[in-house]
Amino acid sequence: MDTARAAGPSPEIVPLPASFPSRYGVPVLSAVDVAIFGGRYFTHCMQCSFCRDACCSEGVDVDLLHLHALEAHADGLEARTGVPRDRWFTQQRSYDPEMPGGGSVRTQVVDGACVFRDRRGRGCLVHAYCLERGLDYHTLKPLVDCLFPLTFSEGILCPADEAEDGTLICLDTGPTFYRGVREELGYYFGEGLLRALDALEGGVPNPS
Repeated sequence: MDTARAAGPSPEIVPLPASFPSRYGVPVLSAVDVAIFGGRYFTHCMQCSFCRDACCSEGVDVDLLHLHALEAHADGLEARTGVPRDRWFTQQRSYDPEMPGGGSVRTQVVDGACVFRDRRGRGCLVHAYCLERGLDYHTLKPLVDCLFPLTFSEGILCPADEAEDGTLICLDTGPTFYRGVREELGYYFGEGLLRALDALEGGVPNPS
C-alpha cells in the first residue's frame, strides 16, 4: 500500500480555492490531481472475492502519531493478533513533515502480507480490534491506510502509485477514487474540502 509519494508529472493539477489542513495539522492540501475523479476501483474491500487482500501485500506506512496510539494499545493488540509488538514494524523510521507526527514507520511484511492482515479470514486485524473494542478505527489506523487508493504529495491530493501504474487489482470495477474515499476525506479534512472537490468533480468529463 502506498504512502505519501514524490510528486510526478500529471495531466492536470488544479489548485484548490483554499488550503485544507487535516485534523492533525498536516498534511495540508492545496491542489488536486483531477485523475481522482476519473479512475475507479472496487471500493468495498470486505465484499471483494477476487484480490485476497492483495493491497496488503507490501505493508503500510504508519505515521508517528498513530504509531504512538498503536503502542498505547500494544497489550490488547498482541492478544488479538498473536504477534509480539517487536515484530510489527521495520527498524527504519522516515521523517516527513507532511505526515502526522513528523514521519512514519512501515509495518513488517510476513509471508507476503502486512503483519496485521488476518491470516484466518479477511481484512485488517487492527480494524477488527477497533470494532470489537468499540473504538473509532481512525484512532489506530494510519492516515494513508484510510485514504487509499488516494494519497498526498507536496500538498497535492492524488492517486496512489498502485492506482496510477495499474497494479491495483480492483481497478475499473466500481466508484471513482474520489467517491470511494469521499467520506474519509471529510473526516480528515472537513466539509470545506468536500465542497471544493464536489465543485471540481462536476467540471471533469466522465471517462466512460
